[in-house]
Amino acid sequence: MIVTNRENFDISKDHDFKVQGFESSQKRKSARIAVEDRLLYYLSDARVFAATATVKSEPFESDEPIWTHYLKDELYPHRVETEPDVILDEANWIDALQVGPRLEYVRKWAPEDWPLAFIGPLHIIPQKDFTFFEEEFQRASKKNSQSKTRRRKKSHRNRERSGRAEKSDGADSIPVETGD
Repeated sequence: MIVTNRENFDISKDHDFKVQGFESSQKRKSARIAVEDRLLYYLSDARVFAATATVKSEPFESDEPIWTHYLKDELYPHRVETEPDVILDEANWIDALQVGPRLEYVRKWAPEDWPLAFIGPLHIIPQKDFTFFEEEFQRASKKNSQSKTRRRKKSHRNRERSGRAEKSDGADSIPVETGD
């Protein structure tokens, strides 16, 4: 699980989630990442889960500045190439306050302190938790595509109605008598 903020998430999104960097302090953890590992994005400032991606390369180092950090010289040098899996629309982001307490990963914290489990930029979470998120993301993705389909159908119906209204203003229309 990658803990990031909205700004850096948007930067990753602008880069089509093709690369993910990790802070200098995460060298040992990021070195354990392997091809086909899965990443879950948690946005700490919004307290939501927003995306998943699959690792497509072995870890490598780069000093190309991409993400922002409160320490100006932090370049997130430990990186992997990635491929996006599910990127939820903001309206469908999964609220951590709703699902967090149910996660296996947070069980070692007191129930009222479970958000402390998400402090730090990189976490290895149980497969059970990741599977839970994959199911939730699929559900949220379907909900989003259904609402888009409904909007398209509705707008199609509205166009048909408009078309009928325009036709009725033609020669076939019934004259309305006025008092003149």
